[in-house]
Order: sequence, then structure tokens, then C-alpha cells
Amino acid sequence: MTQHSPVASRVGELSATIQRFLRFYSHEFFARSMADPKVSNFAVGNPQEMPLPAFGEVLRKWSVPHNKDWYAYKLSEPDSQQAVAESLRHLRGIPFEPQDIALTNGGFAAIKLALDTVVDRGDEVIFITPPWFFYEMLITAPGGIPVRVPIDPETFDLDLDAIEAAITSKTRAIIVNSPNNPTGKIYPRATLERLAAILTKASERNGRTIYLLSDEAYSRIVYDGIEFTTPAGVYPNTFLLYTYGKTLLTPGQRLGYIALPPEMPERETMRQAILISQVVGGYAFPNALLQHALGDLEKLSIDIEHLQYKRDWLVGELKGMGYDVHSPEGTFYLLPRSPIEDDWGFAETLATHNILCLPGTIVEMPGYFRLSLTANDEMIEQSLPNFKAARAAAIG
Repeated sequence: MTQHSPVASRVGELSATIQRFLRFYSHEFFARSMADPKVSNFAVGNPQEMPLPAFGEVLRKWSVPHNKDWYAYKLSEPDSQQAVAESLRHLRGIPFEPQDIALTNGGFAAIKLALDTVVDRGDEVIFITPPWFFYEMLITAPGGIPVRVPIDPETFDLDLDAIEAAITSKTRAIIVNSPNNPTGKIYPRATLERLAAILTKASERNGRTIYLLSDEAYSRIVYDGIEFTTPAGVYPNTFLLYTYGKTLLTPGQRLGYIALPPEMPERETMRQAILISQVVGGYAFPNALLQHALGDLEKLSIDIEHLQYKRDWLVGELKGMGYDVHSPEGTFYLLPRSPIEDDWGFAETLATHNILCLPGTIVEMPGYFRLSLTANDEMIEQSLPNFKAARAAAIG
């Protein structure tokens, strides 16, 4: 008798990236270190300090019902759409329309919904490596075929020649993440304009649109006055995807959106397609309270200047110890080189020195390790002699 697994095959066939991610989270040193006050936790972008006081105040303010439907089923609420459109007009200089904003339960859902809306079984979707952990799995969920294209290893910029070479008649979309997690690179306007020209030419050649999914989770966390350019400003067939979980450092409060630029062709049809994807995708709308509060939440942010201070502090200290580490242009991550080839082994060495980090192999950057600047000042201070000791122990 044939024995069948009770788990759907698409769940069992997790990508190698997800397997590595799950392996890390189930590793004994991670579980043991999470609650240990002696450990400096740089592993993931979780808050290591109390949330913004104003965040709780805003939620309390909007938790008071104004009418009988205050907590009823919600789609994308008009007031929420208006708040996002006004913010994008101010930040990006693009006249987004409120009706072209689809509120989602986080950036994760925004990416999934955009893929579900445009990708058919057998379509190819290009994504840039190093990637966010879940791109590949989200591409395969609707039957898409993931196509990896590495960055330029020297500049961390997009390798446009490699992207152009990867485009085929089956290409339906490309995912671009700027500022990039984990490199911190902000792709410059010139790069994005060249990419737009490549996608426009390929779309015309293929006889169907290649969509650009712009993952802008960290677009408000930029340093040194560097200009952030959204691809939506240079390529009209762009889905602008955003989450508030980074700027507010509240990743458990799932609030994000998809924004369609005003020059996107047939965007009225796209609005309806996204709405259908939201309903059949498990009612992927933010909860009522977060939507009511969105106008006030738009005005809040963690201290970006202090993040930059922590970036400069940690980069300077690590370089002084002999680490090879660049200074990211955005996000709240550092990506130093491991002093030994085995980045997973070095992460374990760091763990024995009370430092928790993410091995570069997990984000497809073998030979590196990732540090989150969401670690608090005390964690950074106590970690410095331990970084030095761990490097000495690793290189002998």
C-alpha cells in the first residue's frame, strides 16, 4: 500500500534558502541565547528596546469606536488610501491616486499579492541574489519559476547585463529590493533607468508586459542624505510594495500596501485583480484598528539618526579589529566578511562569545555574516570585546 504524506507537496518542497533559515531558528544556540541578557542579539530585525511610546498612544486613540462598523469587515479604507497617497506624493514626488492604493497585512502579503496577480503557472520571475529569505517560495506558490541573478559582487549594484541575459520569452516579472537587505545598497537612478529601458525593450519583444515588483520595505531608512529613487518613477509597470514594520520597528503589527503609479497602463483592471487576489488569498487586508490609525502612524518613525550613529560606531569598531565591513547606504543591517570561509562556523564561534548573528549562507552570501542595528546601545557596547575575541579565536 502506498504511503501518502499528510503534507501538501508544495509545502514539503521548501527552497534551500528556507531550509537554511529554519535550521538557524531551530539551532540550539539561537533558542538558548534569545532570553539571555548577556547575549548581544544582532540576528534579525526585531526590536531590542521598548516600542515608540507614540505608537501605543495612537492605537489607544483609534481603538475607541466611532460607529457600529468600526471593527466590521474592512477592505482598503478610503481614509487609509488617502493617507498613503498623500505621503507618497510628498516623499516620491509622484501623483499617486488613493484608489490605486491597496492596503495589505504587511509587506510580505504585498509581495505575495502582486505575484499572485500577474504570475501564471510556468511564468519566470527574476529575483536578485542575495535575496530576502522568502522571494523564491512566494514565486513558486502561484506556479512561477524563480530565476536568480546575482548582484555585482564589487559594487553590490544590479548587474544589468546579467539581468538582460536572464530575460526570456517566459519572463513575467522581476523583484528589486532597494535599499537592499542584506547589502544596504540603494540602487541609483541611473541604474534603474537602464533597467527600465531593458524591461521596456524586452516587454515589446515578448509581446507582453514584464512587471517590476519594487520591495521598498527600507525606503525610509537611508543614511548620509543619499537620494532614494523608486522604480515607480522611471518604469510605469511597477508595483510599489511597502511595509510599516521597519520604519516603526513593529514587525508584528502587519500593515503595508501596494501602490500603482498613475502611468501604469490598465491600472483600473489591475486594481480589481489585486482586490480579488486579496480575497482569495485569505482576506489579506490589514485589521480595522491599524487602518483607522494609519494617518497618524504615517507621521511616526524610529530614530534614523541614531541608527546611523550605531552604523558608524559598529563599522568603525569592527574595522579597527581587522574585520572587512562596508558602510551600508540604507536598511538597519551590516554585512561584514567572516574572517574564515565557513560563515556558519564563525556564527557559532560568535555565539560562544555571546553574540548572535545571521550566517551569510542563509541570505545567499557565503563568507559573510549579517548584523542588525536594531540591537540596543548596551548590546553593542558589551559585544565589542567579544567580537575581537571571536575573531582571534577563529583565525588562531
